[in-house]
Amino acid sequence: MDFKATDIARFLNGEIIGNEEIKVSNVSKIEEGKPGTLTFLANMKYENYIYSTKASIVLVNRSFVPKEKIGATLIKVDDAYQAFASLLDLYTQAMSTQKTGIEQPSFIDSSANVGDNIYLGAFAYIGKKSNIGNNCKIYPQVYIGDNVTIGDDCTLYAGVKVYAGSVIGNRCIVHSGAVIGSDGFGFAPLEDGTYKKIPQIGNAVLEDDVEIGANTTIDCGTMGSTIVKKGAKIDNLVQVAHNCEVGENTVIAGQAGMAGTTKIGKNCKLAGQVGLAGHLTIGNNVIIGAQAGVPKSVPDNQVILGSPAIDIKDAIKAMTIYRNLPKLREEVIQLQKELNNLKKQINSAEN
Repeated sequence: MDFKATDIARFLNGEIIGNEEIKVSNVSKIEEGKPGTLTFLANMKYENYIYSTKASIVLVNRSFVPKEKIGATLIKVDDAYQAFASLLDLYTQAMSTQKTGIEQPSFIDSSANVGDNIYLGAFAYIGKKSNIGNNCKIYPQVYIGDNVTIGDDCTLYAGVKVYAGSVIGNRCIVHSGAVIGSDGFGFAPLEDGTYKKIPQIGNAVLEDDVEIGANTTIDCGTMGSTIVKKGAKIDNLVQVAHNCEVGENTVIAGQAGMAGTTKIGKNCKLAGQVGLAGHLTIGNNVIIGAQAGVPKSVPDNQVILGSPAIDIKDAIKAMTIYRNLPKLREEVIQLQKELNNLKKQINSAEN
């Protein structure tokens, strides 16, 4: 499907600089742009590519002023990154095949309620007394246990597992291999060195507009609920332990993990491989850098880094010192030699 520059600019409320009639049928990265594709420039460290890209149309911020001649047609918008995301959404809707109907073999328990206009893929399973909303897409080999509630307009990709009692809100997306409501890691040590499993009788709750990445696990509460609040986005391979709480519009990148009963506030950003100890409270608007280890609670509006995590300014200073340790060691050794020589000279003079 072709999209004309004028149509794209109208959709984005943008300003065209160049050929208004040029058409595109696909998207590309700016450094790999090809004729007939659309790309964008939001991060100025990629600016050099805009002068050589073969892409037909480039989205740029309104403030962008080129330093050289550009062969592509430009569409100036308020925010090039957000505009590109909106176009991708439109492109996906135009190109996607809307799946509907119930494929066989699949299983829906007679006590379950299923909404209108759903898609249920082959080998999917819906358990007793579960409720599935309207316009949901449940792909092949999805398991939905007993007493599960799923809202409207949700998508569960192939192989998702939703344990009994879990609650998923409206417009949620759960990617392949994710597990919602699995047992929390609860074991009581016994005198003989073995462990007794503590029954996990709570559930997991995803509020509206949550997205869960592939192979991520959201454990149920030991008692009560593990909650991922409205608008939160969780990447692939993330562990959310029992009775944790992820705040509204918080984003968590891949391979991050949190121990039980940790609570994360609103609008936080956790980079890859962040580890949170248990029973912590992370405030609102907190940013935690990659591979940070967080052993204690963090107040609102902090930016932290390192392991153990500290304020980012102090962390950068500490990293600079650590990087310079070999040089500092050599200097200390040299100073020690000079000091020893000076002591010998003093002793010789005294004798």
